Amino acid sequence: MDKEKLTGYLNIARKGNNLIIGSDRLRDYNKKIYLLLYDNSSKNNTLKIVKSFKSKEIETIMIENLEEYIKIKNCKILGIKNKALSDIISGILKGENFGKSRITKSKENS
Repeated sequence: MDKEKLTGYLNIARKGNNLIIGSDRLRDYNKKIYLLLYDNSSKNNTLKIVKSFKSKEIETIMIENLEEYIKIKNCKILGIKNKALSDIISGILKGENFGKSRITKSKENS
């Protein structure tokens, strides 16, 4: 159930032009991002971008098989630039029903 919710909200964000998809676009993006999602199989370049966003105190969440949810082949990282959607997606990922083995959460600001 939550898997479908996550996919649905990511598609809403995508259709609403509220996603920044890919490491090349995120590396040069200098506007506000509220949530960063990245795949657990991400390599060094993507992890450098994740680290830079963590240093800016942006919530980052690692997801197993991110491309499965966003329906874009080889999608390893994406940023959400809508506060309301990022709150909803973050809530879904932090929910007990989503499965703790599928994500790891990290948030620098507390």
